Amino acid sequence: MFLSPRHSEIMHIAKERGRVLVDELAVQFAVTPQTIRKDLNDLCDQRLLSRIHGGAIFPSGIENVEYEARRKIAAEEKEAIGRAAAKLIPNNASLFINIGTTTEAVSTALLDHSGLMVITNNINVANRMRIYPSIEVVIAGGVVRGSDGGIVGEAAVDFIKQFKVDYAVIGASALDHDGALLDFDLREVKVAQAIIANARHIILVSDRTKFERTAPVRIAHLSQMDTFITDRCAIPAIRDICREAKVELIETMG
Repeated sequence: MFLSPRHSEIMHIAKERGRVLVDELAVQFAVTPQTIRKDLNDLCDQRLLSRIHGGAIFPSGIENVEYEARRKIAAEEKEAIGRAAAKLIPNNASLFINIGTTTEAVSTALLDHSGLMVITNNINVANRMRIYPSIEVVIAGGVVRGSDGGIVGEAAVDFIKQFKVDYAVIGASALDHDGALLDFDLREVKVAQAIIANARHIILVSDRTKFERTAPVRIAHLSQMDTFITDRCAIPAIRDICREAKVELIETMG
């Protein structure tokens, strides 16, 4: 597939940031917004990007982003979200941490805590935290998903149900404007639902790019969360749900 130099650069930016905006690209490439809109339409026609109001996002449709690429999308925002979540979790607490690049950022921010018991179905989290003697790591059994090291399936669900913990840190692939938390894999969703059912305080961590994505499987509703941490929430409907359901909304970028 041939891409012009400008198209290639637009794709590079989209992969790094998760999205591109018409006005920003027009300034960067010193061309008109109409030219950029045509570029984005061309890339969307090739199923390389998916159009949103004012720009486009990576990837197209409901296809999941390759895991290492997802680590780089909004990386600084995820680190800030991770630090904010870690501040809510005291020493000597028990917690679930599920699959996702943002939940992994939380696990990194928790490494200076002591006396934690961390139950996870994320091999990356377990591998990162296991070397710290002040943190006890318990890992779920089940099918290991090769794409991201997530442990899914009924065995993992049954394992999670054995615990009742102080906190759960969960993520989602998409957050619909009606408050639905969405993901791609039904097996992963069932594990996330078990985590939600067996924690006293549920913390949802998600950067703002998740407002622009979609996924086919419902995990839960935002109103079921106790705390929602994001970099920025500019969606009035989401803010209304948090206020009405008394979900604490924490924005790391104000």
